[in-house]
Amino acid sequence: MDMTGLLETIGEAETSALGGLLIGMAFGAFAQRSRFCLRAAAVEFARGSIGIKVATWLVTFSCAVLLTQWLVFSGQLDVSEARQFAARGSLSGAIAGGALFGIGMVLARGCASRLLVLSATGNLRALLSGLIFAVAAEASIHGILSPLREQVAGMWTVSGREALDLLLLLGLPQEAGLWIGLLFVAGTMVFAFRARLPLSGWIGAAGVGATVAAGWWFTYQLAGQAFEPMTVKSMTFTGPSADTLMLVLTPPGEALDFDIGLVPGVFAGAALAALLAGEWRLQGFHDGHSMRRYIVGAVLMGFGGMLAGGCAVGAGVTGGSIFALTAWATLFAMWAAAGLTDLVVDRMAEQRATAAGVS
Repeated sequence: MDMTGLLETIGEAETSALGGLLIGMAFGAFAQRSRFCLRAAAVEFARGSIGIKVATWLVTFSCAVLLTQWLVFSGQLDVSEARQFAARGSLSGAIAGGALFGIGMVLARGCASRLLVLSATGNLRALLSGLIFAVAAEASIHGILSPLREQVAGMWTVSGREALDLLLLLGLPQEAGLWIGLLFVAGTMVFAFRARLPLSGWIGAAGVGATVAAGWWFTYQLAGQAFEPMTVKSMTFTGPSADTLMLVLTPPGEALDFDIGLVPGVFAGAALAALLAGEWRLQGFHDGHSMRRYIVGAVLMGFGGMLAGGCAVGAGVTGGSIFALTAWATLFAMWAAAGLTDLVVDRMAEQRATAAGVS
């Protein structure tokens, strides 16, 4: 795709932000309609079922992997310079950060992307949690929590794409990623049909996965045509949420990029989808206990996401789609921690409440 005319007309940074805005709007609309959320899927799985929530996440993940790997296979995408491979990776950060994020998303009743989508539909609980999440993320990268993040991240690190690319670690050729993606899609179809995922769920979940591949493709094409160096990246919400917050709080002049366009784009897309479906309505906290729970969860997600190098989408889907070792370690830690937190915090409380009601 030739972007020369657009680059000359509005500028490189503005083109990058515009791409983030448009892809973000598509993500927001698809995520709102499909109810895509890693927290919901992890809790459903931990409770012993593979229903619509798990099926939705699997469709998103498998589509992201297949489409991204197809772009790599067809020569339309090169992820060798992506952050997940170009920088030194932290396995300690991936595991610890993923676990903290998993705990936090259960407490806040939504991962970072889900909170952003819900806040756009009038959910004030999600809006407050999302703001706290962004503050905690900024404190973790540049503020008071930065030394702790650096200390934990430095405990176990690996460098070089050979040590960070799962395909290379397993001795597989690059085209193996496409075949793995096809296997993921085939297996997902079985689970989704058994769960009776509705057509709207199929379309929405597949659309969310497609935006991940679109993000990779757009930033790669832009990086190849822009004069200034640009990073090849895709959907993630921890860093962009912090950047967007600082853009609002600091004087004008902050550089625009893909991430700056992404967050408002997701918000706008989700809000528009909710309005068209008649689902926009204000919702608040029920009591002080729930507010404390959401706040603690948001802080854990903000710190954990920065420590792990990505959120449930950034590491779990975006990083997973290119088979980055740290992303997969983060993803497994999120699932495990979310399931355990649901057991300790929610299911045991439900059992106690049931027992008290019976007695």
